[in-house]
Amino acid sequence: MSDEEVEQVEEHYEEEEEAQEEEVHKEEVHEPEEVQEEEKPRPRLTAPKIPEGEKVDFDDIQKKRQNKDLMELQALIDSHFEARKKEEEELIALKERIEKRRAERAEQQRIRAEKERERQNRLAEEKARREEEDAKRRAEDDLKKKKALSSMGANYSSYLAKADQKRGKKQTAREMKKKVLAERRKPLNIDHLSEDKLRDKAKELWDTLYQLEIDKFEFGEKLKRQKYDITNLRSRIDQAQKQAPGGGRLGIWAVLGRHPDSPAERCSRCNLLGCGPPWPPFLQTSDR
Repeated sequence: MSDEEVEQVEEHYEEEEEAQEEEVHKEEVHEPEEVQEEEKPRPRLTAPKIPEGEKVDFDDIQKKRQNKDLMELQALIDSHFEARKKEEEELIALKERIEKRRAERAEQQRIRAEKERERQNRLAEEKARREEEDAKRRAEDDLKKKKALSSMGANYSSYLAKADQKRGKKQTAREMKKKVLAERRKPLNIDHLSEDKLRDKAKELWDTLYQLEIDKFEFGEKLKRQKYDITNLRSRIDQAQKQAPGGGRLGIWAVLGRHPDSPAERCSRCNLLGCGPPWPPFLQTSDR
């Protein structure tokens, strides 16, 4: 017999058994009524016909069914474990990716922090180097200034004296000015002074410079007034010379408030020898 025929026979037997169980159950439930009522005739049950052919082995059928169920259950279990194993592998891979990403991020942060630290160190070194160079340059400038000031005070006057002796000629106004300034300058020795004395020295120099500026301004104003007076007197002399009938000589001394026949005028020749009154400033050597 084939498996389909065996299954059909099994289904037929199962239906018969279920029908018999229902009848028995009904008889048990309605047993008191059957005592009172007359017994009803029971239906005649006919045994199922066994198909002709080979003998049916129900144990074998049951065993096959169990094996089939076991195989299906085993397949479900295997698929479940395979799915669980796959999920565990995915979870492990996800954890590995997370750990790898975390390690990469930590490495990036470490590299970034190291670069930032190197940059800060480099900036600090450059700043220290610049400060050292500035301090060195300031020290050199101060040393040069001190040497220049000391040489200006000590050596410049001797240099001018030697130059005068070597040339053996009359000094110009500029050389005279330089000589006077060199004589007036004194060497500025401030290496041994304390902070308070340096402040006092700076204040003294400032007061001197302030007074010199005042004198310069006053002399400048005085020079302007003198130039104005000279210009005014020159214009008056020119006008007097044009208007004077005596050749202009009387007009000049009229402007000056003198007379040509006065003792001072008669001794005008003596002015050249230094025995008379001096010539006016605007009639000195360059103006006569």
